Amino acid sequence: MKYVRILTTLLFVFIACSAFTMKEKGKGMYLVGVSASFTDSLIYFTDIQFIEGVELDKNKLLPMRSQYSDQLEFYLEEKLGLTNRTCFVYFNKNKDKISKQIKKMKDKYQKDGKSILKETGEAFKFTKAVEY
Repeated sequence: MKYVRILTTLLFVFIACSAFTMKEKGKGMYLVGVSASFTDSLIYFTDIQFIEGVELDKNKLLPMRSQYSDQLEFYLEEKLGLTNRTCFVYFNKNKDKISKQIKKMKDKYQKDGKSILKETGEAFKFTKAVEY
């Protein structure tokens, strides 16, 4: 009986400790799109957007990231008539880190005085990339 009581107590402590240390992984990712062109001084930035269900791959890269930059490129071509643009996607699990990174980039572009920064606003939304 003594061993059963000790075993039950240890099992209860193990379950209680593991419940507090469990981390939720793979909930989503924050994305920001940037579009620039070598032929003009307009640089477009999207809002910071949360995409649910996106996880980094084993190399800590965003899987199918080219699809996200294609989404931005198609939006700029179709809605705003801007062609021949290079689109980049920045990603991070931490919203504060990505906003700091984008702020630093915007400050760098504004410092040279030759670039015109524009926001796409809420008109553009990323959708989760689909594996094909």
